Amino acid sequence: MTLPNKLTLLRIFLVPVMIIIYYIPWLKNNYAFLSVSWLYLFEFIIFALASFTDFLDGYIARKYNLITTFGKFADPLADKMLVFSAMTIFLLDNSGVLPVGPLIPLWVYVVMILREFIVSGIRMVAAGKGEVIAAGKLGKWKTFITMIAICILFFSGCHVSIIYIGQIAIYIAAILTIASGIEYFWNSRKIIFESI
Repeated sequence: MTLPNKLTLLRIFLVPVMIIIYYIPWLKNNYAFLSVSWLYLFEFIIFALASFTDFLDGYIARKYNLITTFGKFADPLADKMLVFSAMTIFLLDNSGVLPVGPLIPLWVYVVMILREFIVSGIRMVAAGKGEVIAAGKLGKWKTFITMIAICILFFSGCHVSIIYIGQIAIYIAAILTIASGIEYFWNSRKIIFESI
């Protein structure tokens, strides 16, 4: 197994670790520093490490020509598992950081999930015709901005300004999500309409 694929599997392995940590009450109810809970500190460390492996495995695979079919399948899957696990934690957690609601609005969460369903459906149709549709730049920027926003929001307890910065980044990611979804649909319109 190649090193990039091992890094991808590590990223997938870290997802259930994030979920398990979320269910440890002591971490949620005690603080590491300022108003950042041990829960969010550990989640940040895991998420940041996993996000770095995303950059690293892609860099190594391209530089040393270690691109594999497994990597093409597992790498984007690992990214989605990681991002949506973190976003679900923010959506479910109501530990007093935002008394009016979750750190990530439900509509942003739903828009991002729907986009992934649509893109996955298009990829399945394209694969059935023996074609591969490469991810566009907007999609890559969407993933990058989303990961940055999530990292910021893990420190939302420090100050209300951190919450606003993180949420602005999430809104930008949501706009990029919609734009990249439209771009993906447009680039694959021939495949889609052929199958009607």
